[in-house]
Amino acid sequence: MHAIAVGGGIGGLAAAAGLHRVGWTVTVLEKAPEFGDVGAGISLWPNALRALDELGVDLGERLAPQRDGGFRDRRGRRITRFDGAEFARRHGRSLGAIHRRDLIAALRDAVPAGSLRTGAEVTEVREDGTVRVGGEELRADLVVAADGIHSRVRHALFPDHPEPVYSGSTAFRGVAHLPGTPLSTSFDRGTEVGVLPLSGGDVYWWLSTLAKPGTGKADLEPAFANWHDPIPALMAATPPEAVLHHDLYYLGTPLPGYTRGRIALLGDAAHAMPPFLGQGGCQAIEDAVVLAHAVSTQDMENALESYDRTRRPRSQRVVRESVRMGKLGPQLSNPVATALRTAALKCLPGTVTARVGAGITGWTPPRLPRPAPPRTP
Repeated sequence: MHAIAVGGGIGGLAAAAGLHRVGWTVTVLEKAPEFGDVGAGISLWPNALRALDELGVDLGERLAPQRDGGFRDRRGRRITRFDGAEFARRHGRSLGAIHRRDLIAALRDAVPAGSLRTGAEVTEVREDGTVRVGGEELRADLVVAADGIHSRVRHALFPDHPEPVYSGSTAFRGVAHLPGTPLSTSFDRGTEVGVLPLSGGDVYWWLSTLAKPGTGKADLEPAFANWHDPIPALMAATPPEAVLHHDLYYLGTPLPGYTRGRIALLGDAAHAMPPFLGQGGCQAIEDAVVLAHAVSTQDMENALESYDRTRRPRSQRVVRESVRMGKLGPQLSNPVATALRTAALKCLPGTVTARVGAGITGWTPPRLPRPAPPRTP
């Protein structure tokens, strides 16, 4: 059986890794000239780490387990504590962080090199499994549409479906080298700044703030110069050209289905969400395991029906939770409501904050069948 993954990001490569693991031949089509990802980090929650284990993806020392940290206000005053040991005990795994380029590299290592094609822009996908790349026509038993939030495949399958909507926040991200920097999340009205230590002394930082779409980054450092350490130092240590800026969009109207014919939508193409739970990439990795399990244990029609039935309710619930978390957290701007939130969080011990998100991170992947090794004469 042959599958084509349209898109060589986290979702497309994870799907390819899962399908290869269960014995399929895979082809990954990436329109960029090389495989890679934006120069930032990503948090990997226990649900995604368990899924990566099942996919056979080895992150090794590139994964940085997150220890103690906390929530702070813009002056650095502690609001509540994050207890890393208690989190690991309750969730079964530590919260992890990794540079996106390292995650992409690990996923690529789980796929045969000959299966990866760059500079391959897909111009058409048909429900019978036909994929057109320039003047070339390919056929597949399964097409995985992992072409991102502005998915052309999704638009072709659901031409009347509403496009992604603006969340109300814009985001800036970067990676700086500042060894010894601890985990933290800091709040102010309508703004969140996160600091996530990576391996090797690198630190991933991000901030989201309420703004009109298209707001530039020219005044970024002056606006945060008076925030607590190490936020100004991290921004100053990041070359301006390496600071990423993205308005935050999500799929506000849920899709009625994740499959059509021999096509399965996966990741942001199926359920793009705002980043306020840190679950966007994690949900794409979950998708990949469930899809690989379904097509390896059932005929194609039933497998795709099972994938849709399993993944759509859960991933769309995570989208809703991400939107809700944004409104209660980084997008909360009313001064009275902000003060009440801070007071409530101060009352929570670290053992309680460690439980947050357990309904999402407790997910366990299905066990992927392993193909029998070839017989030796």
